[in-house]
Amino acid sequence: MVVSWLTNAIFAWVFRAPSNVESVYITALILVFIISPPHLGGYSQFIALAGWAAAWAMASKFILAIGKKHIMNPAAFAVALTAFAIGQSASWWVGTFYMAPFVAIGGFLVVRKIRRADMVGSFLIIALAVIIGFGLSRGSHPLISVRSALLDSPILFFALIMLTEPLTTPPTRMLRMGYGALVGFLFVPTIHIGAIYSTPELALIVGNIFSYVVSPKEKLILKFKEKIRVAANAYDFIFASDRKFTFRPGQYMEWTLAHRHPDSRGNRRYFTIASAPTEEDVRIGVKFYPEPSSFKNRLASMNPGATIVVSQRAGDFVMPNNNQQKLVFIAGGIGVTPFRSMIQNLLDKNEKRPITLLYSCKTVADIAYKEIFDKAVGELGIKTVYVIAEPDQASNNHLEMRHGLIDKTMIIEEIPDFKERMFYISGPHAMVAAFKKTLKGMGIKRSRIKIDFFPGYA
Repeated sequence: MVVSWLTNAIFAWVFRAPSNVESVYITALILVFIISPPHLGGYSQFIALAGWAAAWAMASKFILAIGKKHIMNPAAFAVALTAFAIGQSASWWVGTFYMAPFVAIGGFLVVRKIRRADMVGSFLIIALAVIIGFGLSRGSHPLISVRSALLDSPILFFALIMLTEPLTTPPTRMLRMGYGALVGFLFVPTIHIGAIYSTPELALIVGNIFSYVVSPKEKLILKFKEKIRVAANAYDFIFASDRKFTFRPGQYMEWTLAHRHPDSRGNRRYFTIASAPTEEDVRIGVKFYPEPSSFKNRLASMNPGATIVVSQRAGDFVMPNNNQQKLVFIAGGIGVTPFRSMIQNLLDKNEKRPITLLYSCKTVADIAYKEIFDKAVGELGIKTVYVIAEPDQASNNHLEMRHGLIDKTMIIEEIPDFKERMFYISGPHAMVAAFKKTLKGMGIKRSRIKIDFFPGYA
């Protein structure tokens, strides 16, 4: 960990790049679990191996980068280079019967948090299928092959911890599943080209290269212009870009803001792009709560001209290509930002679509972007229903607003043809989960429900 921290600090200074402190510890701890701890009398050999791997893991993020975007999983690259350069291979000692329960529970929590079960599932299905196939060719029973793979190999740690690194995975669901399947096929050590046999780290490196080819390449340095209040305790932060980049309304990016003494959540966040592709500036909408994080404190104190780094454009929360498809947008609080991007884009292009927006807020003061949504009602015919959870005099003055919570009854009343529509839900995780359950209870197929979720949300 000391070597990782020191190497990262040196390269960040040389390349003048913001340092992601949490990635130092994550990579170092991953190396702890795949490079065997020293046995009695083997400390000198262990220190050389561990130091070499840790240094190259951190260095690879800066050296093996194109457009300031690193390509390979740092830990995987480090142990692969170690094997080829000094003949010392990672043991992947974490893959044992006794470690399996801890890896499974901890890894499940990681995958649940970042919502990557589809990618992990595709990896495990293909990897286990190949393992069973090779086992059958050697006369091994399928159940024995599966048990050995899950309990006596590093497959769980690899799938749940290493495969899921957000920075080296593709941006959309289908590409992520393809990525998982490719790495799963190559994971099995009996796969080889000539005398070079596959290893977990080589499988991941090949997958990382595939991910780089199919993923957005931009890594932008944006300059802060201004902060605009859009609702109670919510602000739009507006940035200027030195070059144009493309995105689809509803997508998100990773935002890295260097600042001293970051708290335990680090200096990176994922924010939906609130601006439309048709707008010149880039904006994000941010809600501030009591005792904000160090990231939000730094964001709030930015002066014009200060810079922030953005990358990793991703997300499937986008409108269908068919502009006749009937849609329902359900938003809670500042979760309305992707709909701001979509509707502003429609306004700028004068494109009409059959859309109903159900926007739930605690009070009238919490409504953001009302002028845009009201404009879309008049110019595009978009139906907007504001739902106020805690009615007050301000909401009573707006007869068009509904009081209470969005529920099954309200959806049926406001959208009689709801069974013909696709539903987009964006807001706090608990709200999204509740609406998914409600819509499924109303007979809406899962394929017609899209949710806005990305790593780091909540």
